Amino acid sequence: MDRRQFLQVSSAAFSGLALSGCGWTLASINTTATAQDSADELYLYTWAGYTDDDLLARFREETGIRVIADVFDSNEAMLARLQASGGGAYSIIYPSDYMVQKMAALGLLIELDKSQVVGLDQLFERFQNPIYDPGNRYSVPLSWGTTGLIYNKAKLGEIPQDWDYLWEHQGELSKRMTLLNDVREVMGATLRSLGYSYNSTNPDEIEAAYDKLRVLKPAIASFTSDAWRNQILSGDLLVAMCYSSDANEAMPENEDLEYVLPLSGSSLFTDTLVIPRTAPNIAGAYAWINFMLQPDIAAQICERLSFATPIRSAFELLPPEIQDNVSLFPPDPGLGLCEGIAPVGDSISELYERYWTRLTSG
Repeated sequence: MDRRQFLQVSSAAFSGLALSGCGWTLASINTTATAQDSADELYLYTWAGYTDDDLLARFREETGIRVIADVFDSNEAMLARLQASGGGAYSIIYPSDYMVQKMAALGLLIELDKSQVVGLDQLFERFQNPIYDPGNRYSVPLSWGTTGLIYNKAKLGEIPQDWDYLWEHQGELSKRMTLLNDVREVMGATLRSLGYSYNSTNPDEIEAAYDKLRVLKPAIASFTSDAWRNQILSGDLLVAMCYSSDANEAMPENEDLEYVLPLSGSSLFTDTLVIPRTAPNIAGAYAWINFMLQPDIAAQICERLSFATPIRSAFELLPPEIQDNVSLFPPDPGLGLCEGIAPVGDSISELYERYWTRLTSG
């Protein structure tokens, strides 16, 4: 399951929890785990690769709190585990934008005491009142990125500027382009190319997007969220739909690769920090949030993980080559037209799924 894909939910999402092997101290937390009362321990539940030993050591040096981190590979696996275990020992969780909205609606999060959070005033304006959590009542944004196209400029006569490029150059790109294995991203991009919302709930608009994708289907090499990397580096692919953070990691391996945020708009994702209602170490949780909001810490995360920082003061600490990196920090007008993927309701989700099954089967 792709880390931002939230429609293919099944029991396998729970059993498929992945643990990182990148030097973390992993917590053996399961459905029988009990909350830890120790004020000098803090349990995190996060994405793989979102921290490392140096970061945890610095936090312990500053606060005296030892961090134990457990990882998940999808928002749904995280939510299922929390619901099955009654919250476990976690005091900080890293849900994506739409999942914050869902968890808050389920009553799983505490409303943040802003008097205990230092640095929210340093957020870029677009992150101070996000649609998924107005006023940041329950969450603090940690990192963000976009969805767009990575391409080989040396092998294309004309470079992409928008989603319609795929249709306009279908013959040239035949079997040498891939789309994400994600119904809402692929349908959303096609909806934007038609002038509609990424989160359309209009059945006629969704059908129009499906019809447009059927025209492109014969030229698509595959629907994949990760296999495109080796293929575009080897020259087998010319264009791939991908996340900006993945593109930013791949581009240094080939100077001819570039990333574009389509002019008609795309999706913008945000990963956040929240405190679950069952958190055993709330003081430690606020300490972690304030630690991650420190400009120098946020800047290091941006450089190391290839995710854009939502903190203005952290951005100002970045070297010019990162500040000017348009794959991480894309300019308007494309960025201004981006939308976060939002829940669309069960009946519309089922409609998306039916069209997706037709498109990807056979």
